[in-house]
Amino acid sequence: LSDGSTVDYDNLIIATGATHHYFGHDEWAAHAPGLKTIEDATRIRGRILGAFERAEREPDPARRQSLLTFVVVGAGPTGLELAGAVAEIARHTLRHEFRAIDPRESRVLLIDAVERVLPGYPEGLSARAQAQVERIGVQVLTRARVTAIDPEGLMLQRGTGDDDPGLRIAAHTVLWAAGVRASALAETVARRTGCATDRAGRLLVEPDCSLAGQPTIYAIGDLTNFSHGAAPLPGIAPVAMQQGRYVARRIVARLRGRALPPFAYKDRGQMATIGRAAAVADLRGRRLSGYLAWLCWLFVHLFFLIEFQNRVLVLIQWAWNYVTWNRSARLITGEHRE
Repeated sequence: LSDGSTVDYDNLIIATGATHHYFGHDEWAAHAPGLKTIEDATRIRGRILGAFERAEREPDPARRQSLLTFVVVGAGPTGLELAGAVAEIARHTLRHEFRAIDPRESRVLLIDAVERVLPGYPEGLSARAQAQVERIGVQVLTRARVTAIDPEGLMLQRGTGDDDPGLRIAAHTVLWAAGVRASALAETVARRTGCATDRAGRLLVEPDCSLAGQPTIYAIGDLTNFSHGAAPLPGIAPVAMQQGRYVARRIVARLRGRALPPFAYKDRGQMATIGRAAAVADLRGRRLSGYLAWLCWLFVHLFFLIEFQNRVLVLIQWAWNYVTWNRSARLITGEHRE
């Protein structure tokens, strides 16, 4: 451990997840934070609210517009939800909070180098998701590759030739949701065990979720690349949850002298929420969008919460936020650049 002590084990389960991936430009992290932890969420909230506060006091129109421009890089489920949340904060939550500015005039952009939002979803659902996020005020730019990020904005390249001069977007708030890579522990594990990794640094695990040649060391969730099927398993919560239950059963079975078949993921579908009463869902071929998909998303997330009391409290909190447009969140914490 980091304090110099050691811990013996009979079985080791590694589930340290993933972190942000800036594709060789780690210096962008200072200007474009990602969303992985509660600390990341409070930091992002501080940046967003702080940008509105600074815009309220900014006399220069051009600089005020850059403060009111919010860019989300990455059009997957996380980026889509993040862009929708920023748009709703600007259009509804803060609409009556300022005198010198109108938050509804802010600009929210969702950018990705891929051809469409939610590239892992069916094309029809992808189109519906884009229509829903545009309806709440988000401007979508696909086939746009980020080439530089600095404190004042970012550069995009929309063409493929060297003659493309690029597009400059002045924005003081850039949020990153474009990619993930395995946590730093994966590199240590790979080096000490000889386990192979993929390009994103994820551990290549065996069909039983163990590491090659290490039957008592298991890795699950976003930390891993499980490729024993038609395609590698996606980095989503249901995969990690099912792998966790499988590994627990496997350890118990081995103690009792029994064997278990290899891990098999049961795909129950995928969902992406966009904003208030807006979502898309692909449930084993049944494709939903809009309010019905949003209700399904709420139900599924409540169902997987532990203990009945937690479900009731979260349901009440969600209902209150729905009625009030979440106007109670006003904390600006941490240090923010001027």
